[in-house]
Amino acid sequence: MSKLIYEIRVSRINETPCNTAKLDAPEMAVDYWKNTISQMPWYDSEREQLITICLNTRYKPIGHSLVSIGSLSESIAHPREIFRSAIAVNSYAVILMHNHPSGDPSPSEADHRLTRRISEGSTLLQISLLDHIIVGTTAQPDRPYFSFKEAGVL
Repeated sequence: MSKLIYEIRVSRINETPCNTAKLDAPEMAVDYWKNTISQMPWYDSEREQLITICLNTRYKPIGHSLVSIGSLSESIAHPREIFRSAIAVNSYAVILMHNHPSGDPSPSEADHRLTRRISEGSTLLQISLLDHIIVGTTAQPDRPYFSFKEAGVL
């Protein structure tokens, strides 16, 4: 009788600093992006970067995962890649975030489709999708991000 050996690999789960505040508002998540994500060695503001922030039951980050590095105008992702790290670290909830290199955080139709698919996956997996946030630039101080939650989509 042979034994089956299983291996689970998740790439790029980065631990979060212990003193990080809970992320229960879009502004807090955008601050996390500015202070943590944009400081990562792989971060490139000229390309779309899609990340998942994994949260515990008190909405404190327990880690984040780089899901996709895209081009100037798009980043491709599938729900399995988005939820991979959340499942691996036993997340209660996630926040999905990506940047728009153009600086305009307005969502595209592809962003809306992705949000709907991830929302459906989150329901199935029972991992709450708290928000999907698109980060623009500080060149637009009156509108530096778009929150699907604030817009009433989530």
